[in-house]
Amino acid sequence: MELLIIQKKIFEIRGNKVMLDFHLAELYNVETKVLKRAVRRNIKRFPHDFMFELSESEFTNLRHQFGTSSWGGSRYLPYAFTEHGITMLSSILRSDTAINVNIAIVRAFILLKQYHNNFKLLQKRIDELESKFSTKIDNINEVIEFLLSKPEPKPQKKIKMRPVGFKLPKKKR
Repeated sequence: MELLIIQKKIFEIRGNKVMLDFHLAELYNVETKVLKRAVRRNIKRFPHDFMFELSESEFTNLRHQFGTSSWGGSRYLPYAFTEHGITMLSSILRSDTAINVNIAIVRAFILLKQYHNNFKLLQKRIDELESKFSTKIDNINEVIEFLLSKPEPKPQKKIKMRPVGFKLPKKKR
């Protein structure tokens, strides 16, 4: 399973990275109603921090982000599953496909966390550079070029030094 496809189906809603039920059903190769039925039968496994139902406004906002008027004309609001909720889905969907898809999804969430951490580190470095040079950096390309460029060697003065070692005094002949 290609991680890029999965990453495009991960959204941030209510401050959580989530995947929607119809995307998960598509990945698991089951109908959305089958996935929702399995969840409702095992609802105790899905507390609010694992899964929640989108509000009407959240769902409308999400549809407008993609410029579509409808996502298949669903009559019900979708469920949003956090990373932990998706992991819990593997315990109720027991097919080999579900296991493989779950592994791929967890890897996609891990990659997103790594990207986020790398972004924070880059932002910290930019802030350090701005404070060091007392200038606001507007173009990220300038920062990347600066970070990737080798530092210019400083010209060094040649210092005449005495030879090292012990010298015997010259004998008079």
